[in-house]
Amino acid sequence: MAANAFLLIAVYVLLLMVLAQPLGRGMARFVADKPLFAGLERPLWRLLGTEQPGMRWPHYLLAILLFNALGLLLLLAILLLQGELPLNPQQLPSLSWHLALNTAVSFVTNTNWQSYGGESTLSYFSQMVGLTVQNFLSAATGIAVAFALIRGFASRSLETLGNAWRDLTRITLYILLPISLLMALFFVSQGSIQNFLPYHSITTLEGAQQTLAMGPVASQEAIKMLGTNGGGFFNVNSAHPFENPNALTNLVQMLSIFLIPAALCFAFGESVKDRRQGNMLLWAMTLMFVVAVSVVMWAEVKGNPHFIALGADSAMNMEGKETRFGILNSSLFAVITTAASCGAVNAMHDSFTALGGMVPMWLMQLGEVVFGGVGAGLYGMLLFVLLAVFIAGLMIGRTPEFLGKKIDVWEMKMTALAILVTPALVLIGTALAMMTDAGRAGMLNPGIHGFSEVLYAVSSAANNNGSAFAGLSANTPFWNLLLASCMLLGRFGIIIPVMAIAGAMAVKKVQPVGNGTLPTHGPLFISLLIGTVLLVGALTFIPALALGPIAEHLNLQVKTS
Repeated sequence: MAANAFLLIAVYVLLLMVLAQPLGRGMARFVADKPLFAGLERPLWRLLGTEQPGMRWPHYLLAILLFNALGLLLLLAILLLQGELPLNPQQLPSLSWHLALNTAVSFVTNTNWQSYGGESTLSYFSQMVGLTVQNFLSAATGIAVAFALIRGFASRSLETLGNAWRDLTRITLYILLPISLLMALFFVSQGSIQNFLPYHSITTLEGAQQTLAMGPVASQEAIKMLGTNGGGFFNVNSAHPFENPNALTNLVQMLSIFLIPAALCFAFGESVKDRRQGNMLLWAMTLMFVVAVSVVMWAEVKGNPHFIALGADSAMNMEGKETRFGILNSSLFAVITTAASCGAVNAMHDSFTALGGMVPMWLMQLGEVVFGGVGAGLYGMLLFVLLAVFIAGLMIGRTPEFLGKKIDVWEMKMTALAILVTPALVLIGTALAMMTDAGRAGMLNPGIHGFSEVLYAVSSAANNNGSAFAGLSANTPFWNLLLASCMLLGRFGIIIPVMAIAGAMAVKKVQPVGNGTLPTHGPLFISLLIGTVLLVGALTFIPALALGPIAEHLNLQVKTS
């Protein structure tokens, strides 16, 4: 089993790097505003009125906020009017106002938290025109913000960060759409469905009646993975054979989740003209990822010692996992989807062991920086790079700098604000849920495990992941509004200071490298960066985790000793 686990992790990482490197080199051309089809774009820019080559950071930020606000209003209208709109063969009614608001915020913020079962709640029109469109646009938003921040570090005393409308258009047309189209065709070839048929009523071999849901699944499945969105067409997400038919599609889905986050690291190195900086980010992310996967695999293979005591042949934990994928692939998928802010699942995280479930939870609580969401993972990790550089500067008594640009008080204030937004949301949101009757009413499990389910849900929402531990009845006004607030603030509460940092860094002049300059590409700095990420996560969340999964694990050990 250990050899199989090692081989699976090694093959996955190798394939990921092989695929991400050329994509990253291509994305660097977009960062540099040198796309292959620049000549063909000019009529489009004139038509859209976006001929201005660059925007200062407040204008870029305003464009991003306006773009997402309009998307939020449009999606909210679609969900509230679903019963009157076409492509609804099952005649599904419109959503309640609080569920519609929660869902609209969820998909606009790239969270894709779902307080509903997709096949029993949403029409084909809502799934396609509402959710799938926002899967593209929310992913494009994250990548565009990452582009702006990269330009801030790469520029030589310029005030502009590019044109937001051009970036959003190019990302959608040249990156997300082509790759998603190829993936959707591949999924169809493997057994995913893509149709507009009404649901089928069939008779099972046992003679029972069953409704077989249909719909345009493959197209949503492709961008849900590539854009690290995660919202499933079906309630069971990627555990459903129509979404994830076999082991090959499972591998492609796992690769697609990390593809753009990894490619952006290569693009960063190309754009700042120092590939070692991109490699530094990749090393830090990959090392933390491999350790996290190893812990979850070990915990799930070790399983529950109660099984042996009750006479079972094995203690391995297969509860909540698809036999098509098994323990190792399910564990790998769980770590990938929570490390990358995706939220898609092919197993029930609530059924993982205490330690096996704690690792995905903590990966979200670290800020989704272990590869992270498309764009969001890169700018989240760069925030920790600035923090690590600041800490190193304090230790050696020098003004901190990164890529030749000095880090001043303003940048550190914005960095601290961005890093602390999501921990504050998680801890305050969890406390609010546990203190109120409306919050506790949604808990189906009492005690330690019930607290873990609440902590996981708020962590997922605030960090824009979207996966769930389950065991929580979240479709109530309290929970829909609480999680919607966490998703909205968790997304734009980070984007705003990140854009401020990008603007501040863009106007700075590059300082020459001296004898006292801290190298930010070697093993020492990689260790410092990893230590900074883990230290912030530990100081913030260890007390909360001690009340949930850690206590659950210790309780299990005491009962079996």
